[in-house]
Amino acid sequence: MDISKYIDFTLLKPNAKVEDYKTLCLEAKKNNFYSVCVPPFMVKECKSKLKDSDVKITTVIGFPLGYVTIETKADETIDAIKNGADDIDMVINISELKSGNIDYVKTELKEMRIASKGKTLKVIIETCYLSKDEIALVSKLISESGADFVKTSTGFGTGGATLEDIEIIKKSIDPKTKIKAAGGIRTYEAALSFIKAGVSRIGASSLLTP
Repeated sequence: MDISKYIDFTLLKPNAKVEDYKTLCLEAKKNNFYSVCVPPFMVKECKSKLKDSDVKITTVIGFPLGYVTIETKADETIDAIKNGADDIDMVINISELKSGNIDYVKTELKEMRIASKGKTLKVIIETCYLSKDEIALVSKLISESGADFVKTSTGFGTGGATLEDIEIIKKSIDPKTKIKAAGGIRTYEAALSFIKAGVSRIGASSLLTP
């Protein structure tokens, strides 16, 4: 099975050099990946590098902790779209979620949907920090908000995507809402197992091994 169009080819390391992003774009074009996932400051540059290809641009908002204000996340999103971003991967405010402040979470989701209008919005919930009930709750809220994807992880937490978490998310969302698995997926077989479990996008920070 060709899974190239499931892949958001990702480079978010704090010590990455500009040359590394150029290499990322070349590899994405060569392998016909869905998108590259890069920090906001590299969106415009990568858009230029990929202008003669079908590879889209994904960027991250409120990354990796999700602690910035709703207004800041919205402003970051608007700026990223202006610079050429196609997909927005936003980290939800995990602190507010775990504190039970559901109205805050709903407001954040609403404002991010407005800010990202016309583009794909993926909401990162960082499953490694959540209980099963919290995963189910926030996935339901994301689905109800009109966001396009629930995304499992930033890759900066204590753990990445698990098939158990995917099953919880899948049961909690409307069929129109998709799932992105990220964090620790390094082999083709692992990626395929997530796709078979119902995942529509895979975050991968290196080329998958057989």
